[in-house]
Amino acid sequence: MNKFFTLMLRLALAAAFLVGLFGQVVVVPNAVLEAVTDSFWGSYNELHPYVVAYTVVAILGIACVQVALFALWRLLSMIQNGAIFSDRAFRWLDTIIGAALGATLLAFGVTVHLTFDVVPYSREDTMSALSVWGGAIICVGLGLSFAMLMVIMRGLLRKATELKSEMAEVI
Repeated sequence: MNKFFTLMLRLALAAAFLVGLFGQVVVVPNAVLEAVTDSFWGSYNELHPYVVAYTVVAILGIACVQVALFALWRLLSMIQNGAIFSDRAFRWLDTIIGAALGATLLAFGVTVHLTFDVVPYSREDTMSALSVWGGAIICVGLGLSFAMLMVIMRGLLRKATELKSEMAEVI
């Protein structure tokens, strides 16, 4: 792989990791607190008891993305070293799949909570509650789609690894 592209990918991964860290420490706590108290989208007084829970869920969701970014970093290193067709690569790919499913499970939990505890009882601004609920549903769909894509990629890597082993035996 071209060294320039490898360097650019590493810089992008590092930047995404640091942005996620900033989001975990600064953005998420302030955004959740603002959304629950008094914000542009309206006040969700019924969510006051869940401020800590939603903050923790958001921070854990970002942590899942960071785990996937670290696994991508390791896979990039394996590609650079020519070791991508090994069993170690499957462990990192499984880590990405697990992180995607973990984040999807968190989003699903939020969706269920919004479905049964927030949207039906939203007193002030039903459209805001529905848009947050719709966003949570979209996150679940995207997370499942990404996890399925990674499972397909894992199958392709498995097939390529088998073909490489067969070619090594022939030569």
